[in-house]
Amino acid sequence: MDNTLLIVLMLIAIIVVAAAAWFFYRRRTSEQLKDRFGPEYDRTVERASSRDDAEKELREREARVTRFKIVALRQEEAQGYQTKWQSVQAQFVDEPKVAVSEANHLIQEVMRKRGYPVSEFEQSAADLSVQYPRVVENYRIAYEIAERNKRGDADTEDLRRALVSYRSLFEELLEIKGGHAVDRKNGEVVRPSQPFGSKKPRNKRGMHA
Repeated sequence: MDNTLLIVLMLIAIIVVAAAAWFFYRRRTSEQLKDRFGPEYDRTVERASSRDDAEKELREREARVTRFKIVALRQEEAQGYQTKWQSVQAQFVDEPKVAVSEANHLIQEVMRKRGYPVSEFEQSAADLSVQYPRVVENYRIAYEIAERNKRGDADTEDLRRALVSYRSLFEELLEIKGGHAVDRKNGEVVRPSQPFGSKKPRNKRGMHA
């Protein structure tokens, strides 16, 4: 075998190995992004012109969020926000439209407190999708209903769904587990969160506690 043929064969082998390595690298990267973003990965792929563009967008989201200074809420802050949320839920009974609007404002307030730059909705949703990919769709649902609410196109059941959707993100932002806000430092319960639509417990004399 002459040297020229040997060199050609070696180049072909190098190209094949490099192509295989690139293929497995891309596949692994795709799997990692899909595991990280869950349903948000599929949504982004569906909306993008190609899978490569979708994955590029998701990586750009990750890079953007790493520049934020995200902080945990202090125990008293989490307790205060839960109290505000309970007021919003109570308001829903008599003023569901106002309650949904207040829920949106409260979500934005908590986002800012945690360190997220609240801007236009799509950017805020994209930012949240990096750390909360499995509840950000609820945020989109609630926002869409809130927008219809502004036009007078949302009924009471729509508004209830919006409030429940907002709550799922709210609890994630406050790091509520099992209906309780948890202090990240020592794992202690901060305050129980009253379920949506429930009544306050009564004491033995039948009075609200």
